[in-house]
Amino acid sequence: MRSGGSLIIESQLRNSAPLLMPQDGNLQILISGIRNDINPNVIVEALYLYRKPAAHHTSAENWDNAQKTGVFNQIVALSTLTGIQYFSASRNSMRTFYEHSSIIDGPQTKNPRSDPVYSQPPQSLTLYARQKDLTFGDNIYQYNYVNTANAAFFVQENVTSLNYGIIPAIGRGNLKSIIAIFDCGDSILIYIASMAKAFSLLGMGDRISNSFSNRAEAILSWLTGRLDREIFSQ
Repeated sequence: MRSGGSLIIESQLRNSAPLLMPQDGNLQILISGIRNDINPNVIVEALYLYRKPAAHHTSAENWDNAQKTGVFNQIVALSTLTGIQYFSASRNSMRTFYEHSSIIDGPQTKNPRSDPVYSQPPQSLTLYARQKDLTFGDNIYQYNYVNTANAAFFVQENVTSLNYGIIPAIGRGNLKSIIAIFDCGDSILIYIASMAKAFSLLGMGDRISNSFSNRAEAILSWLTGRLDREIFSQ
């Protein structure tokens, strides 16, 4: 992640109110809806302030359209998640997060599609992806994107049930991760909240919490790396 940025990680093993959520009405509605929908017993949050290079500072009141479009095209580039690494607490070493990640045309047909590229971010968008996670296996996810004047949001939801080996871990639709990206003129505020209704936390609460925390950091590293290389490299 870009040097000089600031990262905070928070995890809870109960359906408590998020502690790091920025005060944004659209985000609050999304988070409240997810909590009411799945009644999570695991919540992991991450908050990161990405500092733009000085040449890319813009007005904090209105997100520069070219920058916003560039950022949006990075967060729909789901194939670039293939091969990203995260720190495995159980193995005490780096491990591949997604062995495979690609957009597909739908959860039934599963035909691969190229990452889309937009000249103008759509107000809303739904994509499906096939992602092979070395912890939870080969699964289908739905990604719902929403754009507002100064923010972009997307929610990842598991379409298939997630298993930890042969052990059922999280039922269909019971893992929802939201990423909210806010333009602040001289910086970009990135908020991640992963909420899950796990089948059982007996003896696995800390393991699940640590895993989600490390994965949140991996997603942040992926996103900020894309911003470094594709948007703010000059």
